[in-house]
Amino acid sequence: MFEGGQLPGWTFSFQQGAERFTGDYMPDGTIKWTTSIPTDEESVKKMIHELMTFHVYE
Repeated sequence: MFEGGQLPGWTFSFQQGAERFTGDYMPDGTIKWTTSIPTDEESVKKMIHELMTFHVYE
C-alpha cells in the first residue's frame, strides 16, 4: 500500500472544551501538533498513545 511498506503516520483531531486540536501520530509514537499544544499535553499524549495502541496496532 505504501512504498517500502512504511506507514506514514496517522492524523487525529479532537475537541477539548471550546478548543479543537489536531496533530499527526508518527509511526515511532511521536506526536507532531498541527495546532496549538494542549495545556495538559502529557496527559493528552498518554490518552492518544492508549487509543492508538488499541485501534491501530491490534
